[in-house]
Parts: sequence; structure tokens; C-alpha cells
Amino acid sequence: MGEELNLFPLSFNSSIQVEAREERLTADPGAVVLRETLERLGIIDWLTARLDDPRIEELVTHPLAELLRTELLRMALGWRDQDDADALRDDPAMRLSVSERRGVSPLEMRPEEERQRDKNPDVPDGLASQPTLSRTVRTLSSEANRSVLRAALLEAVARRLRAKHRGHRQQSVTIDVDSLPVEVQGHQPGSEYNGHFHARVYHPLVALLAETGDVIDARLREGTAHTASGALDFILALLDDVETKLCVKAAIRIDAGFPEETLLGALEARRTPYVARLRNNPVLDRMAEPHLRRPVGRRPAEPREWFHEATYQAEPWSRARRVVLVVQERTEDLFLHHFWLVTNWTEEQKPGATLCEHYRQRGTAEGHLGEVMNVLRPALSSSPRPKSHYRGDEPLRRYASGDSFAINEAVLLLNLLAYNVLHVSRLLMEEATGEGWSLQRLRERVLRVASRVVLHTRRATFVIARSAARLWRMLLSEMRTLHAVPT
Repeated sequence: MGEELNLFPLSFNSSIQVEAREERLTADPGAVVLRETLERLGIIDWLTARLDDPRIEELVTHPLAELLRTELLRMALGWRDQDDADALRDDPAMRLSVSERRGVSPLEMRPEEERQRDKNPDVPDGLASQPTLSRTVRTLSSEANRSVLRAALLEAVARRLRAKHRGHRQQSVTIDVDSLPVEVQGHQPGSEYNGHFHARVYHPLVALLAETGDVIDARLREGTAHTASGALDFILALLDDVETKLCVKAAIRIDAGFPEETLLGALEARRTPYVARLRNNPVLDRMAEPHLRRPVGRRPAEPREWFHEATYQAEPWSRARRVVLVVQERTEDLFLHHFWLVTNWTEEQKPGATLCEHYRQRGTAEGHLGEVMNVLRPALSSSPRPKSHYRGDEPLRRYASGDSFAINEAVLLLNLLAYNVLHVSRLLMEEATGEGWSLQRLRERVLRVASRVVLHTRRATFVIARSAARLWRMLLSEMRTLHAVPT
């Protein structure tokens, strides 16, 4: 297999040797699974047909489709730092999964002498380098391209769900809208110290489809942005798109930071059902006080709760609205707990207990956002740093820095699209195995397993660890049911 390099001896057991060989080994065979998911969704073709690529076609070595796949697969598999791209350039699984070419040609390499002579070949030697990917993200950061990336989040979900429902829109869905902190290091433009999160952050808005856990839209905001800042335009535009592609009628579920008169009035004007939690205030506390009484009798061993219907008009509101008091009795606490919900559903449509149960399902969306931050960990690190040297020398020409805030938003959207691709594989695994799967477990047990690529005349065979073979068989069998329907 080529040159063998003995790295070092081991003192605790001299019978063990550590060698490096020129074999086609990879720790990321799951790239082929994710590429198959992308192909079945057809989302890369959808993106390339709409994204603006200003490069001169005759000088292009890496097509836009390959660059998009490289970024999405890298993020989904846990290579969050763009500098990792150089380490992945010769990875056989990544090269086969990213390339537009068929057969084993993506693994072909030109002789070193020819590579040194021709720096811009028609056929790439390995994957794109880190500088190439950086330029790609900068291209994607234009306002028009960021709009396409945002639309791609909903498009991918709509294609999968329309296939699942045989081309028909669903009658209703629920959209969870929330904000989350994305912690950054350094002084990226727009990031600020947020006293609530005790960190320097961006504070984006994110929307998820409650029934499936897919991310369907996002917008980056400054670190000190209020929870409801920009929510009105964000939600209304999203509702129009969702009710065009996914369902007949969508409902909104939001937390206590969002209920403002402009948003609630706009949702009521378009007859959109909503439920939101209200922050407690002295008026609501006085309204709740008569109902904060335990029923007569011995306290039960299990927690219990009760509900009270009322109408309430906050000072900024234009009208009184239905509110529901939720009183909780917990066995370990001496005092009762309570909170208020506001909604435009009537009591006949959703009684207090049903409304409370519906609102509590927001916890699932928060869990999915937690996975985005803990598993993909978006690295929003672009800041205006003009290049002072290139390969040790001062550059002959200096270029202005890009819009760092826009670049960071493009990176966030790519991470969320990578999350959706991972999430599809997770849903297929849950269907196949009948048990719950976290993204971390999916990545560690299925996607990132020991593997060797064996080349035959016109075929490449992935030899994976036997411990993962059963899971791969189940996942790929379930993937045959994924036939996305364009919207």
C-alpha cells in the first residue's frame, strides 16, 4: 500500500505499533448518506438555479454545487471551523460525496509536477481549499443570495412533507418562533454583550415547524436586539410562504418576549391562531390572587394544576383579549406557581387544559434549537480584517473587506440547512428503529464510523465497521421512501 511510517513505540506494550500508510481511510463515510439525502431532496439543484455566482465560467474549477455540498457536509459532520477544509481535501468519502462526476474519477489526482504547473485545472484536485470556501461564503452573503438561502430552508421541508402527504398540503401546522443566543469570540460587527445571557452574542430569530422539528426560517440580529425586534415582518412573511407551500392555515406559538400589540393585532387581522405566554405584572398578579388557593383536603402525592378563564387588556393593547391562568401545585414546593397565556382561540375551540398542553409543546422546539447550538455550534467569526500579507509578501492589490454581519448571517443559514439535512436522517432512523435519536448519537454511531474505501476498476466500495452495518442497512432502506416533491 505504499510507504509505511512507524510513528513511535509504546512503552506500556512493546507489541503494539503505530503506523501511517497510504490507504484510503476515512472517518466520515456518512458523507455519502448525507449526499444521498441532498440528492433526494433536490435542494442543491434548486439553490444553484437561483443563487447568483459572479465568477467567470471559463475560470471556474469548483462548480457552485460542489462548493455548497462541501460546506453543508462539513458542517453536518462536525467540522465547524472552515480551516478544517484543507484537512478534508483528500478525504475519499468527502471527495466522492461532493463531486459532480460519476464513477471513481473524483479520486483521481494529477501528478505533482502537473499540479505545480497548472494551478487552475478544469478538473479539481481534491476539494476546495479554505480560501475558496471563504470566497464562496462571501458570495452567498449578498442580500439576494441570503434571501435564497432563507427560502431554501422552507423549500427543503416542503418538498419532503408534500411527498409524505402525496403532493397535498396539510390542513394546519404550528410554527414555533423563538430567539436564541449565538455566542461569539471577539468583536464581530453587530455582536454585543447581552446582560440576560451574560455573554457577547448575536440574537437571531428562528422559526421551526412544530410537527417535525425542521427549521423553516431565520434572521440574524444584533446582540442587544429585543426578543420581539423585527418579529412582525419576520412572522407575517413566513406565514404567507408556509400557507402557500405547506398548509391551508398555520398557527403561531411564541413565548413571553413577543406579545406586543402590533404583532397580536396583525395576527388577528389575518385570522391566524396564536398562543403566547404573558409576563406577570401587578395587574395580572391581582387577577390571579383569588385563584391561588388549594382545594380543601389533603395534598395529593402527584402534582396537579387548574385553570381559570378571564379577559385582560394591557395598557398598550387596543382591545381586551382572552387570557388563561394556569395554577400549578408541585409536591416539593410550599407555594403555588402560576402563569398566564393569551390567545385568540375561543374556549370552545381550545379549553384551558388543551391550550396549556399545546403551549407546553414549545419545549420540543427549544430542544431542537439546543441541538443546533450544541451539535453544529455555528462559528460566526467573520470580522473586517483586510489581508496585510499573502504568502509572506504584501499583496499587489488590496480588496475591501466584505460585510461581516451579512457573512455571519450566511454562515448561520448554511448551518441551519445542514441541521435540516441531519434532521431528515434522524427522522428516517427513528422510523427504521422505532426509538428516539439525538443528532449527536446519529453522528457518532452512524455517520462517523471507521471506514476504508476500496477501489476496483470502475467502482468504489466503502468497507465500514461491522458495528454500524445494521444501522446503515436500516437507514438506507428507509431512505428509499424519500422521494421529494418539488413545490
